[in-house]
Amino acid sequence: MARNKVEVVRYDTSTEDEEQIGVGLGCEGIIDVLLSPINPEEENNPIRILESCIDSRQPQILLTIIQSDQPGLQAGKMYKYTEHEGELNAILPQEALQDIARALNSGKSAVKHYSGLSVFIEILQPAIQLVLFGGNYDIYPLLRISKELGWKASVVMNPAKANRKVKELADTIYPKNATVPYDEYTAFILMAHDYKTDKENLRMALQTEVPYIGMLGPVKRRNKSLDELTAEGHQFSQQQLDRLYNPVGLDIGATTPEEIALAILAEVKAHFAERQGQPLRERAGYIHERE
Repeated sequence: MARNKVEVVRYDTSTEDEEQIGVGLGCEGIIDVLLSPINPEEENNPIRILESCIDSRQPQILLTIIQSDQPGLQAGKMYKYTEHEGELNAILPQEALQDIARALNSGKSAVKHYSGLSVFIEILQPAIQLVLFGGNYDIYPLLRISKELGWKASVVMNPAKANRKVKELADTIYPKNATVPYDEYTAFILMAHDYKTDKENLRMALQTEVPYIGMLGPVKRRNKSLDELTAEGHQFSQQQLDRLYNPVGLDIGATTPEEIALAILAEVKAHFAERQGQPLRERAGYIHERE
């Protein structure tokens, strides 16, 4: 760093020598760290690029050059890649373009090595977005914890009843019956504690393509809502119903609003990560996928 030089430094934490890296990682692995100077005057330095990705609702592809002998690709440089990136497409080897497409399709970042080139293909997924349909006391821990997680969280309620705390924690407050925008990273949580309101919100949610619908309350209440909606002429396919999680949340014995919020958010995370929410000790193989 003192030499202002791009360099990859390897730290071996597989030994018991705590002085090796000095932070007590305890992961018993080998870490390669890319040290690269950042020029604050440069318009497209890594910090500026990351800032431009924060509010995007589409996956972002970042390419960090680890080592390069190829003209136009500088070691330590980060590039924001798009499918129609003409300049990078002309420079990158064909194998790299194929690996970028595979990484985007899988949503998994990867380090790849080619002849005279090593690159970190990083996929930045949009933050999970919660939409809470209800304005009772149990929305507060959901808003607080989701904020700590870096997620987006909005509330659908009577704006006149939204107090200062809700306004501070929620990204957006939508009035009842508003058309709420959503995408493939959005979770609807139905928690109005009013049967008619929850039933109407359930009808609305099932008729959208939102990927996760969580609903508070017992199965008996859900079945009653679905039976009444069917009697009213609304038909729902099995594919639509498969998106409904009720009772919402993982089975962790939650009883308090805070514990219930933890169970709900854990299930939402497991859904979008395509995991089962099982204990890690019961998982076969590595915690994270490896190439």
